[in-house]
Amino acid sequence: MQKRDHSHSQGRLVVVGIGPGNPLDRTIRAERAIKESDVVAGYHRYIELVQDLIVQQKIISSGMTQERQRCARAIESALEGKTVSLISSGDSGIYGMAGLALEMIREMDIDLKVEIVPGVSAAQAGAAALGAPLMLDFACVSLSDLLVSWEEIESRLKALAQADMVTVLYNPKSKKRTWQIEKTVDIFLRSRPGSTLAGIVRNASLEQESIVLTNLKDLAEQEMDMRSMVIIGNSRTTRIGSWLVTVRGYFAEKT
Repeated sequence: MQKRDHSHSQGRLVVVGIGPGNPLDRTIRAERAIKESDVVAGYHRYIELVQDLIVQQKIISSGMTQERQRCARAIESALEGKTVSLISSGDSGIYGMAGLALEMIREMDIDLKVEIVPGVSAAQAGAAALGAPLMLDFACVSLSDLLVSWEEIESRLKALAQADMVTVLYNPKSKKRTWQIEKTVDIFLRSRPGSTLAGIVRNASLEQESIVLTNLKDLAEQEMDMRSMVIIGNSRTTRIGSWLVTVRGYFAEKT
């Protein structure tokens, strides 16, 4: 299929991960991309988090669940010759806008220069707040079933629970979606003891950050929402003081 070439007039689209929210966790590359842009597009809360970088850039802002419209406007601005930063919290390629942008460009059948700028993910920021629970193999699963069926999510959770992998849960609970975390805990309890360590970090790296250390048996009873990130440990996860650590075996006894 022949792509429509807009190279004579186009600018470029930079999909930027701005980290968990704290300016100290933004990369130099991300800040430079936003500062050098003509347009900054993002969910309104994320725009607020980079307000210090916005001087005279045009803003494209919209609410939650309006990702497609926001992305389309960002691409349209790039095709008009603008340099556009399309921002995501955390990392742009982990539950961020990078995938949608690339899919939309394919569907529009256009030739557009794109740059993907990574950022500190929620999993990384939350893990750092808890200690070092991601020292070995781990997986991330979003409990939101807006775009992925619960059947698919449940299948992945069962496999991870049985594989004894540390598991990071994004979007564990919302006002309308409350039963998924309870179901998740039930799934893990079939394969892991209730004493398995777990942690919840809300607003990771921000001033309002809160941390809860708990275990698998009591996890579903804890307060959490869409700004919370949950880590379920495995058989190697232990407490070292106030930290959660998944040990790699550096101090394992030699036989």
